[in-house]
Amino acid sequence: MAFSHPLASRYASREMLAIWSEENRYRTWRRVWVALAEAEAELGLPITPEQIEELRANIDNLDLDRARELERELRHDVMAHVHAYGEQCPQARGIIHLGATSAFVTDNADLILIRSALDLLLPRLARVVLQLADFAGQHRDLPCLAFTHFQPAQPTTVGKRATLWCWDFLTDLQRLESFRENLMCRGAKGTTGTQASYLALFQGNSEKVRRLDELVARKLGFSRSFPVTGQTYPRKVDAELIGLLGGIGASAHKFAVDLRLLASRRELEEPWGQKQVGSSAMPHKRNPMRSERICSLARYLIELPGTLWQTAATQWLERSLDDSAVRRIVLPEAFLAADAILRLVETILTGLVVHREVIARNLAEELPFLATELILMEAAKRGADRQEAHERLRQHALAAAERVKSTGTNDLLDRLKRDPYFSGLPWDELLNPRKYVGRAPEQVDEFLREWIAPVRARYATQAQESHDLVDI
Repeated sequence: MAFSHPLASRYASREMLAIWSEENRYRTWRRVWVALAEAEAELGLPITPEQIEELRANIDNLDLDRARELERELRHDVMAHVHAYGEQCPQARGIIHLGATSAFVTDNADLILIRSALDLLLPRLARVVLQLADFAGQHRDLPCLAFTHFQPAQPTTVGKRATLWCWDFLTDLQRLESFRENLMCRGAKGTTGTQASYLALFQGNSEKVRRLDELVARKLGFSRSFPVTGQTYPRKVDAELIGLLGGIGASAHKFAVDLRLLASRRELEEPWGQKQVGSSAMPHKRNPMRSERICSLARYLIELPGTLWQTAATQWLERSLDDSAVRRIVLPEAFLAADAILRLVETILTGLVVHREVIARNLAEELPFLATELILMEAAKRGADRQEAHERLRQHALAAAERVKSTGTNDLLDRLKRDPYFSGLPWDELLNPRKYVGRAPEQVDEFLREWIAPVRARYATQAQESHDLVDI
């Protein structure tokens, strides 16, 4: 039995798996070879229309078993596929890979695969941003207890907290969009990047070699190619890209950890299947298993960029082949992991449950402590000695805190109401949670208007609800 990668068998989408499949990789190699032949023919090399048509007709006619057989003999994957393609294209056999080095086909193809993967990932990421934005808008003014150091702090709103998650993912989206916009083709650069082989093919015509590089880039769907390369495109590009995907992992991990903490407080809860089992031993459990899975996958994704920074740092002179094996593993796995993580986040956000009563109760338990500053100011306004009021509040608060620790109940409000020093204060007004959330609702509105509206416009036709979400 063969090993089945969990990213493929359990987590990533069919679309992302298709992009990084063997079939699509080698089909893309053939597209690159056709682009080279077309460009060379247009610039005057003796390549016939019949040869190009034969190449085009066999792009999808892959025989991977034959290619593997040839690779066992030749010990070279690119040459194995050159021969396999040539066997299917006898007229064009002699012009396949003309003037090229292996990195011409592998690097240009990898950049095409990266571009396709980004084009799938960006709308998915945009959906997460917009789902979080919608959630923030729906709960813009729902007060909840905020935390610093995971200790109760000044209240916020559920919607404002969601904008923090949304901002992280929005940052990822903006940076990946910029990377996608500036992605370049390797082009036709030759064995060490000097284009010497192409210069020989075109009998020293430097202008034609320059135009060849431009033509190949355009035929492969790129607006330009790297101005200079060694044998490969700069490996810093890979490291930067996987670093950005790692950023998605960090954003998702933060979101998922927060959700796990809030699920423990019973304030927010993942969607739950009618027959879903939370624990094999404890039937009552409703574990936040999707959030836990996000954290697990994100931890892996976050660690991948370092491998490619090491690869970029150790490329000797014009190139070293020790980049090959690790790139075959890391590039697909990073995209598969990012894809899987975003699918999980989408799944959670399509059915995230808000327990408003629990949120209100949790806030009410802490609010008397948090209200002491306003109570102090209100008492002073009504003529109380500020310092004496402060001391009385301090004593009551300390006693109430001890009671919380020993009995689990907070009687601070009762203590204050019984103290004649604080009689007549407008307790309902002072303990209205909305008095303590500052501009949180307005901040949500401004964030949605100024930052989210442009995303909604950019992805108007692409950010519809996904039908390929995680159901396990």
